[in-house]
Amino acid sequence: MHIADFSIGMLGATAVVGAGIPIAAGAGLSIKLRGTDQVVACFFGEGASNQGTFHEGINLAAVWRLPVIFVCENNLYAMGTRQSRVMLVDDIANRATGYGIPGSGVDGNDVLAVYEAARQAVERARRHEGPTLLECKTYRLKGHSRFDPAAYRPKEEVDEWLKKDAIARFQTKLLDMGVLTDTEIKKMVQEVKTDVEKATKFALESSFPEPREALDDVYAPEESAVKK
Repeated sequence: MHIADFSIGMLGATAVVGAGIPIAAGAGLSIKLRGTDQVVACFFGEGASNQGTFHEGINLAAVWRLPVIFVCENNLYAMGTRQSRVMLVDDIANRATGYGIPGSGVDGNDVLAVYEAARQAVERARRHEGPTLLECKTYRLKGHSRFDPAAYRPKEEVDEWLKKDAIARFQTKLLDMGVLTDTEIKKMVQEVKTDVEKATKFALESSFPEPREALDDVYAPEESAVKK
């Protein structure tokens, strides 16, 4: 459910809404103290922007001018409650004003628009000018999970957003620009399907983990413990 890979700088996710925001501030402080040119990208939904951690984490990052990009993926519904029912602001990006940092709203289904907004935020962070709040307005095409029929959303609204699918839009743009051909795109799609099928087959044919493995990576091994 929540993927992490420290070797490439992916610190992982947490199931607690908004909990990643102060963690991102901590990672940003680490970068500042170590003097590297790394930048933290912290992703969360609009529902998390009503959490105390949102205020605390962003405010601290702003005060200390930490190299963090706070990316709000606003899909309008949090888990199942429409944004307009829980907040009076239409644009989460406007909340940045309260912390004295830039707030940028962008079409989250436009790949190049998101890239450009992120590029500017990264450059700002590397100039030691502090964090940016980036709001990407998008939509969740399915329910919150496979058990969620998403009956709380009007069908007309879903149909309208389906026309704005980010992958389909970018595919059309790449074709129009002559970057890719239709044949190349079909080949890429097939390669991805093959990878997924192989991964699925591997998972289904793999044995279940041994009970003793339940504690793996939970505690430090004895040989690495601090000796008295």
